Amino acid sequence: MSLLANKTDKHVLKARLKEESLLRKTISFYRYANILNPQQLRDELYIKWSAWRCFGRIYVAREGINAQMSVPEMFWDEFIYDLNNRSYFAEMQLKQAVDGNGKSFYKLIIKVKEKVVADGIKDPTFDASKIGAYLNAAEFNKAINDPNTIVIDMRNHYESEVGRFDRAFCPDADTFREELPMVVDHLKGKEEKKIIMYCTGGIRCEKASAYLKHKGFSDVHHLQGGIIQYAKEVKEQNLESKFKGVNFVFDERVGERITDDVLSECHQCGELCDSHVNCKNDDCHLLFIQCAVCAEKMNGCCTSDCMHIVSLPLEEQRMFRKGRIKNGTECLSVYKSRLRPNLKEILKKNISLNNF
Repeated sequence: MSLLANKTDKHVLKARLKEESLLRKTISFYRYANILNPQQLRDELYIKWSAWRCFGRIYVAREGINAQMSVPEMFWDEFIYDLNNRSYFAEMQLKQAVDGNGKSFYKLIIKVKEKVVADGIKDPTFDASKIGAYLNAAEFNKAINDPNTIVIDMRNHYESEVGRFDRAFCPDADTFREELPMVVDHLKGKEEKKIIMYCTGGIRCEKASAYLKHKGFSDVHHLQGGIIQYAKEVKEQNLESKFKGVNFVFDERVGERITDDVLSECHQCGELCDSHVNCKNDDCHLLFIQCAVCAEKMNGCCTSDCMHIVSLPLEEQRMFRKGRIKNGTECLSVYKSRLRPNLKEILKKNISLNNF
């Protein structure tokens, strides 16, 4: 069988999505399940969902499925019927995006992974199914109001930077596998305390709750459906939102606003801002926060070096990338998230050099 994948240029796909008149629903879901043949399931889902013009990013593994998707409303009933007809996914909770804009993905990507959430856990005695207790939005609010409750954010630093719950411990980490030992270390000596955890859609804090129980913590809870479901319940039940700011999401929207609070600042000028962007230089693509003024001034780039590269003809940009290691030219593609370059300092240094 030929590889089931969409190889159309992303710019073409994005243009098509922009002109599309279909009404779509943006949803996310996950389930830990014992999937015997992930590759076979992946191909079955790709064929079905392609026919229904579904888009999204889906991971399938022996331990289950993790999906963020855009589904046309005209095929919604067929989509739900098919999910419920599969024993793995029957009656699975689906979280729908708050903003209601279905134009969140432009193509369908389904990948087979070793795990749906990379955790770095090597202990063969760990059982991910022995999870902590679920909390709905009202229960989470009640728990967070208790000053003796410990609140843990199981997301990456760039997610918690723009939005988080009151009093949350936010690990300064780039990946879930980094966070787990950091959280355990933070909680040492507090094994009997009440712990409540949260993440974007629930999949990370669910596994983390099982890991904490495995490590001897007795009173572990996690937010069912994550921030996505919490925001929905807060709106429907007219509850106070203890989550402030923007919920970072992994699609074309980048974030969906939960409250008007702005908790972060532009990485270039320091003004209040919570808009994540990727550097316009394709050889860099650094994720950072940029205000509208800096976006115009820097042409969507993170530094003046990247601005220069973007200004070159495409062929010269390609040649630059091809030769950047050989000729010793420094390129910002070496910056991974864990290096976190200080853009304000880099720009200040460049301005000083240019004025010299």
